[in-house]
Amino acid sequence: MSALDPLLSRVRRRISSIDLMKASPRQSPSAPVAAIKPPSNPVVASFTRMGISLAAEGGNLEQRWNQAVSELERRVHPVGESGGTILTEGGIFRGSRVESAGSIATEVLDRFAPRAAERTQREYARYCRADGLMPYKLTGEGPGYAQIQMVTPQARSVWKHYRLTGASREYLHVMYEAMAGMDAWLAAHRDTRGTGAVEAFCTFDTGQDNSPRFWLTPERCFGGDAASYERGYPQLPYIAPDLTANVACQRKYLAKIAEELGKDPTDWLAKADATEDALWRQCYDERDECFYDRTADGSPVRLVSDVLLRVLACEIGDETQFTRALERYVMNTRHLLSPAGWTSLSMSDPRFDRDYTHNSWGGPVNFLSLLRVPAAFECHGHVAELALVERSILAAVLGNDRFPQSLDPWTGRPGFEDHYGPAILWLLDSVERATGVQPREDGCVWFNGLPPTRLPSRQAVDRVAYARTVDGVHYEMVADDLNIRVLAEGEEWLTFSTGWRVEARDGKVCSVTGLGSNTVSGTVKIGSESFSLDLPANHVIRFEDSQPGEHLTKSFIGPHWD
Repeated sequence: MSALDPLLSRVRRRISSIDLMKASPRQSPSAPVAAIKPPSNPVVASFTRMGISLAAEGGNLEQRWNQAVSELERRVHPVGESGGTILTEGGIFRGSRVESAGSIATEVLDRFAPRAAERTQREYARYCRADGLMPYKLTGEGPGYAQIQMVTPQARSVWKHYRLTGASREYLHVMYEAMAGMDAWLAAHRDTRGTGAVEAFCTFDTGQDNSPRFWLTPERCFGGDAASYERGYPQLPYIAPDLTANVACQRKYLAKIAEELGKDPTDWLAKADATEDALWRQCYDERDECFYDRTADGSPVRLVSDVLLRVLACEIGDETQFTRALERYVMNTRHLLSPAGWTSLSMSDPRFDRDYTHNSWGGPVNFLSLLRVPAAFECHGHVAELALVERSILAAVLGNDRFPQSLDPWTGRPGFEDHYGPAILWLLDSVERATGVQPREDGCVWFNGLPPTRLPSRQAVDRVAYARTVDGVHYEMVADDLNIRVLAEGEEWLTFSTGWRVEARDGKVCSVTGLGSNTVSGTVKIGSESFSLDLPANHVIRFEDSQPGEHLTKSFIGPHWD
């Protein structure tokens, strides 16, 4: 009997009885975990229905994953007079925020609790004002409209939900009408200078609290009115690259939704192109190869920050521009790349805030930023760089005992607050992205083969098993430092070398991708057929008629120190 079989048996038992952390989230990760019957909460019911389960030997991955499931359960609950059970923010933030729970967080939640994700999105549509303005938050006191706070394309989240879950066209229509109304509101109220870009009126419009980006600028819109800014500040309004990039990307996905609903997408595509043109024209500095806010007198707010990550996560730029951003800033340890992930301000900036214990976007690593980043890397196929950095972040997270808003960039210690939704979802997302079965909105399934076996000794696992049901087929994946085994409905179907991602559709392998930072030479076995492959980082070998075919190459941008 294989050494992996006992682990496989454990992951099977957990399908019907998910282990949840009974103790306080502050309990040591090494504390024992008790198995309990899943309660009626929609999160755990969804995990059970979708057959999602994890078991590990060695380290504390299993305990922290259990804790994340338990804490996510607490983040989904009724809010407001409608009593709708929606995803909430956690930490100091009451209720739900559109910049997170209304967009990127529900995009991740889709894979784990899709019904809760859809209810959350519907609540934002439900509370759109007659003039089109969507609330930036939903709380027990009702919706809030004092700012926009929207930097992640909600339309992308909606589109992915529709395709991944088979949501109804009625849902798509409701969300389309709400987002089209919000687009019209922004065009009417947030382009006062007629540039075609989108303007920020205050700090909270972007959610970058305590960032030097907004020094000497008001936190809130004037009079609590999202259509007004304080005239006493000569730098306002900012032409904001993250707000502009968001609208450009939003319009591209609104075009997809419009076409799906039988409407003409041409106008949306033209608007998207115009907005992206305005972004490059107004905010891009060719010398610095970076995007900056532009003040009312045209001066750039010259600081390198999470704003660059936000723009890239909105699928802006071609391959050349993306790799230059990686080389110069994103994968550069002088700027945004720290041992605990991407910082919110360049570490070379003298304004960098080293205090990670307060709510700051002026330095610390923020989990909401980490949740957004994968969209940028995946859009350009630079998955190995993402895997490399996420492995370092995972080592920090597994060594902690809570889910904070931020991390100390130097040590990975937990920072501000606790029970923070984006941190909880980041762990679930990154584990599945590294060593899990990941359903995709295009109908494919990723079998990710980079288990955390080479983390610092206290966090490293010896073996890990992950299970999930996709399109009626129950998959179980068991992984160690050398090999990955995949079973479909209990029968061994696929084995491949650790360091690769195998993509399949309708039970057939369609590609193998290099997830590791170096070339991995190994074997993929599909049923009775075996193929030897050499895969450098980010390279893809497509399969045609169950045979290796086209080999696609891609550069790998490792950490830079210059």
